Amino acid sequence: MSEKFERHRQPWRSDEIAGLHTLAKKGMGLKAIAKALKRSEESVKDRARADKITIAKLR
Repeated sequence: MSEKFERHRQPWRSDEIAGLHTLAKKGMGLKAIAKALKRSEESVKDRARADKITIAKLR
């Protein structure tokens, strides 16, 4: 269980931020956005909160 996350604590690039905004506007869920950006769900959630954008809750 001692796997290292390859991109641990990497700063967000401008293209990743733009992608986050685009995917959130399309109404994608947290898990889908995290997978598309190759980021953890926690990282995506924190960045969305910092940028004051909402991510859709899928039901």
